[in-house]
Amino acid sequence: MGKGGDASRMQRTPSVMERLNSLQLKLEARQKLQSLKNDMLVLKNIWFKKLQDTNDHAERLEGFYSGQAHAYDSFRSKFLWGRRPMLAACAARLRNQDNMVWVDLGGGTGENVAMMSHYIDLARFKQIYVVDLCKSLCQQARLKVKEQGWSNVTVVEADACQWAPPEGCATLVTFSYSLSMIPPFHAAVDRAISYLDREEGLLGVCDFYTSSKYDLPLRQMNWARRFFWRSVFDTDNIDIGPERRQYLDHQLSRVWEFNDEGSIPYVPYLRAPYYVWVGRIPKLETLLVENKVEAPAFFPPSFLYTQSWEDPRADEPHLQINENDVCLTLTSGGCNSLHLCINGARKVYSVDCNPAQSALLELKQVAIRQLDHEDVWALFGEGKHPRAAQLFERELAPFLSQSALSFWRARLHYFSDGLYYHGGMGKVVRVVQALARWLGMGRQWRAVATAPSLQAQRDAFEQLWLVRLLRAAPPLLLSLIADFAALLFFNRVTLWFGGGIPLKQYQLILRDGVHMSAYAARTFDGVAQATHLRCDNYFYFNCLTGKFARDNCPAYLTPEGFRRLKEEGALDALTIVNGFFLPTLRARQYTKVILMDHLDWLDDKATREVAAALAKQVAPGGRVIWRSAAFVPPYAAFIRDAGFDVKCIQRADQVQCMDRVNMYASFWVAVRKAKKH
Repeated sequence: MGKGGDASRMQRTPSVMERLNSLQLKLEARQKLQSLKNDMLVLKNIWFKKLQDTNDHAERLEGFYSGQAHAYDSFRSKFLWGRRPMLAACAARLRNQDNMVWVDLGGGTGENVAMMSHYIDLARFKQIYVVDLCKSLCQQARLKVKEQGWSNVTVVEADACQWAPPEGCATLVTFSYSLSMIPPFHAAVDRAISYLDREEGLLGVCDFYTSSKYDLPLRQMNWARRFFWRSVFDTDNIDIGPERRQYLDHQLSRVWEFNDEGSIPYVPYLRAPYYVWVGRIPKLETLLVENKVEAPAFFPPSFLYTQSWEDPRADEPHLQINENDVCLTLTSGGCNSLHLCINGARKVYSVDCNPAQSALLELKQVAIRQLDHEDVWALFGEGKHPRAAQLFERELAPFLSQSALSFWRARLHYFSDGLYYHGGMGKVVRVVQALARWLGMGRQWRAVATAPSLQAQRDAFEQLWLVRLLRAAPPLLLSLIADFAALLFFNRVTLWFGGGIPLKQYQLILRDGVHMSAYAARTFDGVAQATHLRCDNYFYFNCLTGKFARDNCPAYLTPEGFRRLKEEGALDALTIVNGFFLPTLRARQYTKVILMDHLDWLDDKATREVAAALAKQVAPGGRVIWRSAAFVPPYAAFIRDAGFDVKCIQRADQVQCMDRVNMYASFWVAVRKAKKH
């Protein structure tokens, strides 16, 4: 009994680990309660303690912040969403400099310094000045400097409109949610510009905002939002009108900006608009805005293609790219646009009416500029990167346009579960792979994809039970299978959202008397019999495996292609255009135009317009290439009549396999005749 009682007491006695866990839970609960109390204190000051109506701005600020200064950082971290992107954007552009001077105007408690340490080594700054007019906030900043041991950080209680650093020059000046609270903002901006380094200096601003009635597209708001938000902030003497940013645009050269909305603590549904703006002293090379790609009003939820589905190797003999070429191409997955740059074109204009496709190419472009080859390979070769979110925040987002940044910030998970399983075609690939596994062909498909030789691949392909069934099936069964496939895979919805095949192109295929199932069978059978997927066909290897191979990938992912783009400056030739093809064609003269299968999508009236524009905009001797799902598309005659020598290079009914994609029925080249005088 005694031993049993001892055992019972031992069971009731918590272990050391249980006690530690209990203490940890109590500590976390206490911290959450304290955080809630601090938030309520801040909200009390915001909602019920307005800035005093006095001519002394320092007195107004002290009256407003004195009761909440100690709780300032915790609450603002859930509200001031523009601080991190602003600091990241500035740090990314200053990362290679040393002995810098940073002036944080309206720096409050010095929290920006702590945030900046995540993006750049603070030792690179010779001196950091946290300048604020509020005594209570400066006291908190000094405590933070002492706790962190920042020997190069000085807290200055002064007016941003009058103070200047003793060095007389600053590499970086920032206004973090402070410019809207400085009444003579012109004076504050002018003073900052007066000591900003004219060669390397950056001025960064993040703040709440409303647009003007007529503003840049990515800033624009309707009248209700303009009225509501300006009125709400005006009750705290915070002016978020457009005048401040307009003055920044007037005085400096805008390098980068981002506009977004952020949640508000304890206020459901409402999201406050904020902006990030980075500029520098105007110079000839900075008069053009770095962040210039803007999206049309309609922005689809995703792209159709993650890679370009036309074989650039088959294009090369007919395009004959040289260093004087100005090229126009459709973006699609962007791989072929980069291929044109690698081949030495002077200018490449890559246009797409789907901004999501432009966002994909822009991410590739910025990644090549900012990252090393291994990181680019992980992102776009493997389609996965364990540090995608970190790279995006630090290295990529600071250089992306607003449309691309907004698009990718919500889709970084693509690089966790595989980029090439997303987008319209990616989803179809995912479904087909799952269906193959369900039908017991998963291992056989992998054998086809990884076959060590073309003959081994052919053998593996012929061993697929579905292929054997189709080879041996009687005509009636083949017809039933074709009808079922047409219902399941070749309906208009699947063809458009999965394969990017619109109704007009579908009708061209039917006009040639080819059943869609036969068209698909011709495509895949030709690829399997004539191209080696593992070593020489990255298009279908990617579909079957969800990634590329080091020795089987688009040119921009190869070490040599990457080097040409990054180190030799070939990437500078690329211009990404969000918009429609015809207006871009009409905008300038070209020597090479790649139509892809674009004209298959259009009716006769639209293709005649394109043919007429080609006649005007393609230089004499210039070349135009395209592919079509039809053996002889009707618009070939329109282009011939417009003044081109037109030639069909290949037809699918005359060869086993046209190229590594083998997805079209014909391939065409047109050469612009010399203009008659």
